[in-house]
Amino acid sequence: MSNILFELRGEFIPLDSLLKATGLAESGGRARVVISEGQVEVDGKTELRKTAKIREGQVVSYQGTQVRVLAGT
Repeated sequence: MSNILFELRGEFIPLDSLLKATGLAESGGRARVVISEGQVEVDGKTELRKTAKIREGQVVSYQGTQVRVLAGT
């Protein structure tokens, strides 16, 4: 499983935007589809809310990749 470290620029990032920003989804539309299909996990649980607020310390998993969300500087 590969890992990506993602640094927040604010308090949170919507889940669909995170997938697009990290390159795990080629577009926001594709990100929303894979989320609605139940392919994305947040902290080990399936997340179906496309705009779920992802905050510092959370881990998002999709297709064998984990994104660890870090606080911005």
